[in-house]
Amino acid sequence: MDPLFVGLLVALSTVVVLFSGVSVGTGLLLVATGFLFAFDGLRSLQALPELFFADLNSFALLSIPMFIIMGAAISSTRAGPDLYEALERWLTKVPGGLVVSNLGACALFAAMSGSSPATCAAIGKMGIPEMRKRGYPDEVAAGSIAAGGTLGILIPPSVTMIVYGIATETSIGRLFLAGVMPGLMLVSLFIAWAIFDTWRRGAAGVALSGITYSWKQKIEILPRVLPFIGIIIGVLYALYGGIATPSETAAVGALLCIVVAMVIYRLYQPAALWVVLRDSTRESVMILFIIAAAGVFSFMLSSLFVTQSVAEYIAGLDVNRWVLLGIINLFLLVAGFFLPPVAVILMSAPILLPIITAAGFDVYWFAVIVTINMEIGLITPPVGLNLYVINGIAPDISLKKILAGSLPFVGCMVLAIVILAIFPGIATWLPDYIMGPAI
Repeated sequence: MDPLFVGLLVALSTVVVLFSGVSVGTGLLLVATGFLFAFDGLRSLQALPELFFADLNSFALLSIPMFIIMGAAISSTRAGPDLYEALERWLTKVPGGLVVSNLGACALFAAMSGSSPATCAAIGKMGIPEMRKRGYPDEVAAGSIAAGGTLGILIPPSVTMIVYGIATETSIGRLFLAGVMPGLMLVSLFIAWAIFDTWRRGAAGVALSGITYSWKQKIEILPRVLPFIGIIIGVLYALYGGIATPSETAAVGALLCIVVAMVIYRLYQPAALWVVLRDSTRESVMILFIIAAAGVFSFMLSSLFVTQSVAEYIAGLDVNRWVLLGIINLFLLVAGFFLPPVAVILMSAPILLPIITAAGFDVYWFAVIVTINMEIGLITPPVGLNLYVINGIAPDISLKKILAGSLPFVGCMVLAIVILAIFPGIATWLPDYIMGPAI
């Protein structure tokens, strides 16, 4: 049977299975097992246990639960609201300062937690009511938090980047660095839109109801947020200073975050610590199960020559490489509408990486492009996770309004992809400067 036709059958079967309601990892495993049995018989199933655990036999994977523990420790405290309040006090005189404060708080909290839903929940619980109280439209209040939360998968340390590094066998440290400048650029685009939108709408949010803060009030809140920011800076310094590997750095960062949470926010009750470890374990197991299942899925695609045939077909198309990139972006965008970022990366990397390399694109630059596409998927239906998180926080704001408020930020993300396509050095300059050119 033609491998391309087999690939089409695999794609349709995967969509049907995943839409049936089973988890992503279970769905991938069922599809892979079914096609291996159908084409190779029972003998192909003998290798499944070894294949399943082979992708988990990686030291780099230890960094995933450690970074998740970091995020869970921070998310279980008032670090998010405190961070939001600190920025609000310092940016109160800026036009649209409350939206800017929320976006800045989302960016910093996302860098600390690495989780988009956690960022939306932590900042949104305080930011959305405050913005609504001060006259901001519901769609602005909800949409800005939903979009700001997406920064968690781009700004390092990022679990998504770790998964991409493992799937493509590329340097996780270099991937983290590649996300720094694009992350800052995306935050700047978000803030620029927020200021413009406030000016366009008129006085709402400009005067901020006459609220002012003294220097004492601005400074007194900093000790509650600076330790966490210091930990992130320390983690990145240890990683890029050659002091420790990503896994070792993540372990130290997780321990420090728990200690700081216990000291500053008195998170020393056994029940509270158990919640942190329980939630971290659940999320880690889910991600690791998807990684293992995706490994079996990738083996199935390769053994049936689907991966090679698709790569050869696309590479043989007589199209400009930028047209090719546009097609790939469209594919990633549609996939991100329905699947979580980890699943999309693990499923598409084996097929897309040879194509990207053959077209002359940088794999680290492409990681940033993939991640921004995944960010768009987090705030677009039907499976826009951040939209539902915000709706849970503010159930009286309809999903339609949340989506309407998020769409301008989707435009900012598309603009960021265009800018990165024109100036790829935005993503590649920092890793090349610190770590040297990629070999």
